[in-house]
Amino acid sequence: MKVDRARIVEEALKLLNEVGVDALSTRLLAERLQVRQPALYWHFKNKRALLDAMNKEILERSHNNRLPRAGDDWRQYLLENTRSFRAALLAYRDAGRVHAGTEAEPDELQDVEMKTAFLVSQGFDAGEAMILFIALGRYTLGCVIEEQSDYPKGPGRGAELDIAARDYPLLAAGLAHYREGGHTALFETGISLILDGADMRLRGKTAPSGA
Repeated sequence: MKVDRARIVEEALKLLNEVGVDALSTRLLAERLQVRQPALYWHFKNKRALLDAMNKEILERSHNNRLPRAGDDWRQYLLENTRSFRAALLAYRDAGRVHAGTEAEPDELQDVEMKTAFLVSQGFDAGEAMILFIALGRYTLGCVIEEQSDYPKGPGRGAELDIAARDYPLLAAGLAHYREGGHTALFETGISLILDGADMRLRGKTAPSGA
């Protein structure tokens, strides 16, 4: 039985949701597709190549705010772009770990150039734009991996830490604030801090000398 590349990736994503990235293997995938493992190697030389294809499919399906539009504010664009990236990774179990270690492919470089040109038009230079993209991407990826490491959520996670923290009032107050907001609130706060820093740098570049 022959299988094409698209079907392999589709079934691999289903299997990812069922067993997670650690248990995902070409052997299991071949069994699911009712083919021999060498049939998969015709399309993907190893598991990393398969994960790269899965990552690309995940982003193509769910990362909807990739490029800026005419009239966009740079800060709002980066905020929506980063939220979209996080949502895409959270749509699949362990997708953060699937994405980790990937890099842009040649057919994606035109989009990266467009995003960079947009930030340059807003006052950043190309180096600053790249660092900002990387900082936002890695921050988001780290948040997603932490969030997905809770899968499945066990009862009472964090309870022992909260009890022990009662002897430290400042730590207890900070933990209570963190627990109340949860993953999304923490993510949003961190993004605001990064963008605030970028905004301050940008304003510093454009401020009159001696101001």
